[in-house]
Amino acid sequence: MPPLPQHATNHLSAFSRRELFQRAGAGIGSVALSALLNDQLLASDSQTHFPAKAKNVIFIHMVGAPSHLDLFDYKPELQKLTGELVPDDLWEGLRLAFIREQPKLLGTQFKFQKHGESGVELSEVMPHLASVADELCVIKSLHTEHFNHAPAQLFFQTGFPRFGRPSLGSWVNYGLGSENENLPGFVVLITGNVAGAGNSLWGSGFLPSEQQGIEFRTAGDPVLFLSDPPGIRSADRKRIIDKINSLNQVQLANVGDPEIATRITQYELAYRMQSAVPELMDIKDESTATHEMYGTQPGKTSFANNCLLARRLVERGVRFVQLYDQGWDHHGSVFPNIQKKSKEVDQPIAALITDLKQRGLLDETLVVWGAEFGRTPMLQGKSNSGVTKTVGRDHHKDAYSVWMAGGGVRGGMTYGKTDDIGFHVAENPMHVNDFHATILHLLGMNHEKLTFKFQGRDFRLTDVAGKVAHDVIA
Repeated sequence: MPPLPQHATNHLSAFSRRELFQRAGAGIGSVALSALLNDQLLASDSQTHFPAKAKNVIFIHMVGAPSHLDLFDYKPELQKLTGELVPDDLWEGLRLAFIREQPKLLGTQFKFQKHGESGVELSEVMPHLASVADELCVIKSLHTEHFNHAPAQLFFQTGFPRFGRPSLGSWVNYGLGSENENLPGFVVLITGNVAGAGNSLWGSGFLPSEQQGIEFRTAGDPVLFLSDPPGIRSADRKRIIDKINSLNQVQLANVGDPEIATRITQYELAYRMQSAVPELMDIKDESTATHEMYGTQPGKTSFANNCLLARRLVERGVRFVQLYDQGWDHHGSVFPNIQKKSKEVDQPIAALITDLKQRGLLDETLVVWGAEFGRTPMLQGKSNSGVTKTVGRDHHKDAYSVWMAGGGVRGGMTYGKTDDIGFHVAENPMHVNDFHATILHLLGMNHEKLTFKFQGRDFRLTDVAGKVAHDVIA
């Protein structure tokens, strides 16, 4: 149960703290309390600060950080300069993650083409994404503050480079909650290894633990420990949960600890998920045409399966779905590697956007694609005899590309611009804090008012920064 923002406490002066928790334990819950985000009590049919353009989010994080220069940001001048040393004035004082000696510039080996009525320019390695180009808002001017994976991943997901802060999905879950009482409000799906920053990327930090992301697995039990233990029937487990929660209710009334209220709701949710989750995760009932569109294989773990599951989750009212796909850290052989990884994700992502649109869900579902940082326009590795297939790109924090689709963003547009070699932002810079502020705005939440009091001050996702990029909003 989210605690009340400071400005809302005077509306509830009739209740003592203990009475409030007793009522919460009896069923008021987080949805009613999270409606108190504004300076005044919001109407019962609205939990947002202003009308929302999006209801749900599907956030796709490419773990390791793909090269924006080989996917979205074509630089003709960089092509001409490929193989030449980085200019002295750019190299002087430059600090990179791995490159230590003055490197050569490296253009892309892929062709780019403009697509759709809007003319959004994309690399040839994303042919399926090109088919939905008019739905994309490509942001070419994102920049961050960290060039090592774990802190940059944390910053991209929590707005802070160290452990302990709530993730974007947790803030959204805290503010809006789930529309399905049988499923969590925040679900995580992973292909490959877990990102370097681990499960803190979907953790709740100092928010109540019920706001954290719940990892769903596509092999074995969808959620760990969800199945009944051997010899325990479902009815027996329900009776055990009821008895435990009756004791928790007594403890909640005595001490008023919000984590006890969380424990009660999580026990009950886990029991309800026993029937809802297996049905959700079984994609065999989808049509043959749907499986062909996504490239899914029922019964296996794949990024394509996770994209289809993401649609099924938002269709059932899950507020925030996070997809992680590992394998984008291309310090070597960047061109064959990015081609291989793009082939794995291109069709499913385009299918997800198409499927959401066909079902009338894209207007209310914000699809976000991005990573912790970008890649350098200079090569990493030895290249004494020209550019070879083995060269890679180092980490780059100062300018890179992400995109959004649906959920109230302007489709078919490009926002921001980098310089001639794709190194610095040249137009409409967007900091990660701005990116977060814009996402919350699309969901109807003012990033300056979505706060949680912790250690004596009000915290928020964007901390003390962040401004909404209104130009990308339809």
